[in-house]
Amino acid sequence: MTDLVERRCKPCEGGVEPLSAESAAELKSALHAEWRLENDDKCLTRSFCFPAYSWTIAFANAVAWIATTEGHHPRMIVEYGACTVSFTTNAIDGLSDNDFICAAKVDRIAADV
Repeated sequence: MTDLVERRCKPCEGGVEPLSAESAAELKSALHAEWRLENDDKCLTRSFCFPAYSWTIAFANAVAWIATTEGHHPRMIVEYGACTVSFTTNAIDGLSDNDFICAAKVDRIAADV
């Protein structure tokens, strides 16, 4: 994961192929085991649980900061005590390195919570 955390997202405007299932599985192996590939390997998702709503909101705000800094924004579902984060690269209708870079950064902040 260290390699992914140190990398920065690169703008993706399309014109490139999404990651193959094999490449996505290899990159996923560098992340926390709770990340899962969904939607025919086009989406990377993980749910996080917290003991209080305030912790959930603090986490969601930290994920939003990562997204803004990296220019790559996830779908987030925020509930009392839980936040589900999903990454995909819409411009290519699949996964890119950016999704795994951001997921690794989310893992890093989740480890601190």
